[in-house]
Amino acid sequence: MIYFSVTIFTSAFLLFMVQPIIAKQILPWFGGSSAVWTTCMVFFQMILLLGYWYADFVVRKLSNRTQAIFHSVIVVISLICLPIIASDVWKPTADTEPSTRILLLLLVTVGLPYLLLSTTGPLVQAWFARCYPKAKVYRLFALSNFASLLSLLAYPPLIEPHIDLHSQAWLWSSVYVVYALLIIVSAWHSNRHQVVGGPSYSSATPSGIGVKAPTKQDYTLWLLLATLGSVLLLSFTNHITQNIASVPFLWIVPLVLYLVTFILVFDVGSSRGKSGWYSRSVFIPLLFALLVITTYGIYDGYASTMNIYLALPLFCILLFVACMFCHGELAALRPDSQFITQFYLCLSIGGAAGGLMVGLLAPLVFNTFAELPLALISCGLLAIFVMWKAPSLGITAKANTAFMGCAVALTCSMSWLLWQESKTSEGTLLQHRDFYGTLRVAESDKNMTPESVRDLYHGVISHGWEHTYEPLRSKPVSYFGPDTGIAKTITFYQKDEPSIRIGILGLGIGILTAYGREADSFRIYELVPAVIDIAKKYFWYLTSSKSKIDYLVGDGRLSLEREPSNQFHMLSVDAFSSDSIPMHLMTVEALQSYKKQIRDDGAIVYNVTNRLINLAPMVKLIAEQEGMEAVLIANRPSEPDLYRTDFVVVTQNKKLIAELKKGQDYKPIETLPKLKVWTDNYNNLFDVLR
Repeated sequence: MIYFSVTIFTSAFLLFMVQPIIAKQILPWFGGSSAVWTTCMVFFQMILLLGYWYADFVVRKLSNRTQAIFHSVIVVISLICLPIIASDVWKPTADTEPSTRILLLLLVTVGLPYLLLSTTGPLVQAWFARCYPKAKVYRLFALSNFASLLSLLAYPPLIEPHIDLHSQAWLWSSVYVVYALLIIVSAWHSNRHQVVGGPSYSSATPSGIGVKAPTKQDYTLWLLLATLGSVLLLSFTNHITQNIASVPFLWIVPLVLYLVTFILVFDVGSSRGKSGWYSRSVFIPLLFALLVITTYGIYDGYASTMNIYLALPLFCILLFVACMFCHGELAALRPDSQFITQFYLCLSIGGAAGGLMVGLLAPLVFNTFAELPLALISCGLLAIFVMWKAPSLGITAKANTAFMGCAVALTCSMSWLLWQESKTSEGTLLQHRDFYGTLRVAESDKNMTPESVRDLYHGVISHGWEHTYEPLRSKPVSYFGPDTGIAKTITFYQKDEPSIRIGILGLGIGILTAYGREADSFRIYELVPAVIDIAKKYFWYLTSSKSKIDYLVGDGRLSLEREPSNQFHMLSVDAFSSDSIPMHLMTVEALQSYKKQIRDDGAIVYNVTNRLINLAPMVKLIAEQEGMEAVLIANRPSEPDLYRTDFVVVTQNKKLIAELKKGQDYKPIETLPKLKVWTDNYNNLFDVLR
């Protein structure tokens, strides 16, 4: 029995651990966007589906001995893919379509090992039931999710800070070899120790006496409940991290809640029912209460944008209760172990369908995060459907009908409120959504008075705003006032040069171009094509600038690495999205790329303004590695249209350094003890959290 438990625990741990290891390798190649994570999740869900189909096919179509031989051979072949290190040949070019490239890269790098790990849960549980027909086989599913939870919680604080990425890949590959040995031993142990009279999985063998085969309704509910659980996880994660609070590691919370619900409902010990810790009489009424409160909160505004202290707990509690409903009903509907692989296959189909809906379909169909309100409404509808098709045994039919009537009324009310809330507000000029997230252009009023402004939002984070009043349109505002570190650097070079060249990583709405003279030139590197179009169409900085401006679409660092030296006087690094940090722009290797693009007396200016992350000490450490000096300018203006900013200027220009240090906004950069320099092979956000 120990073989099976250890094998399942090891496979689930590896299954979850491989995701950040491989994703962090490829994130720098595709702009460090959260959409890259979403695409990776879709890939892993699709491979999980393929693995569950493989397990169902092997168990039902092959004899016990053939299963052991066939699976052992495939496991040995998968060792060829080790170590799981992405090849540089997959780095994208400027015109590469990101989703397809990412999917192909993942398939080649980790596809077969991940497929084999995906098969382990249903395969080993089927083998376990064959050897121990009276044991509670579904507790192994709870064990699998517990291992995944441990992997998730262990990686950020224990593994990422202490082991570089290259070593992580080799360590994972070494443990995979151990797993390969365990799964082969488990396969042959199952072949040799099958109990006579145990469950038969062959499609040609009729069900055992007293064993109820799943009905079409069972299959339908398995699919619907699994799909909704996946949609809830992804849509809530998107909403919490992009529309409520842009906080490091916040994405972990929804995933933890999702996994915990699986553990609770499949922990079917002797003192618990068929659904573990789930009780329909408790969770469905609680579900509808939370759905109504949250829906009204979205409509009224108290559970939406940036209201972190109320909205975040509310959405997390709702996600937990909704997943308890989905997974608890799944546990209640689980079949006899003879049909276990079919059950898990339906769960994986539902999970993959939910991932495709949110990760790939929704950005193409919707211009906002419309999947969230649709998920809330679907949750209510599915709860009603479950109560209708599988009424609780503990209540009378009349009481069940009355409760269903109330549930229908509440769901209709929710739908109306969400429909009203979804209507575009009067001040919204544009809603856009693509692979990289949502963009919105909002205007305070249409009168174009001195107080009127127009703003570009990515999620809930402003990426720049501009006065609509014509005499003020060219005024640099927000993070780019005349006393900021970046403005002082531009002014320094303009004093002595008739023309200067400036590179900008991250366009925003192009405020910096307001400082340009007729002889100056700007080269702008922007990851999201729509941002350039929006900045030109809805804002005036680019169209009214006196300077020459050219644009290059793609990740800024990769684009710079492909170009000969541009001999920039100054290079601006300000490509952060929704308050998140694209790590690949903040490493020693990144600075080496930037350094090649500037003149010997040029400067690289980092915008390190951030509420939660103290990046200035890291920039200083990186600069020292390259023999450069870092100067922090912490501007604290009193004007209402200018923001508090922190810019770090990295240069070897002694005259510029002296000029910056003379100002009252100069601030020495603190030294953080035990801070380790970030490289492409090692970076850890915990090092710089405030």
